[in-house]
Amino acid sequence: MLNVNLDEKQGIATLEPNGELTKGDFESAAKIIDPYIGKFGKLNGVIINVKSFPGWDSFGTLIKHLKFIRDHHKNVSRVAFVTDSPIGGFAEHVASHFVNAVIKHFPFDQLEDAQKWISNGDK
Repeated sequence: MLNVNLDEKQGIATLEPNGELTKGDFESAAKIIDPYIGKFGKLNGVIINVKSFPGWDSFGTLIKHLKFIRDHHKNVSRVAFVTDSPIGGFAEHVASHFVNAVIKHFPFDQLEDAQKWISNGDK
């Protein structure tokens, strides 16, 4: 399951995976995020907040995840990976070559720092 919390005032979507990700998780996230982007043109940021990355339930879900990123990355200014998983550092260095958003990794206990980084636009 993927919990999605959209702070409309700050323009920040916080995604919190709980267990392996499914295709439906990305469809549900799009139903929450897409109307906001349609109204305001972009999100200030996305926060992926998870202690350790749970993975995907299938290869098809991984493909759905990549399509979700492809369809949304031009409408997101910043992405914060708030995790103790090694995937956070990996994403910060590798994903920045494939998406328009600025990406930064934060340790799992620094959610507030990630929110401030997105809200303030600090580097």
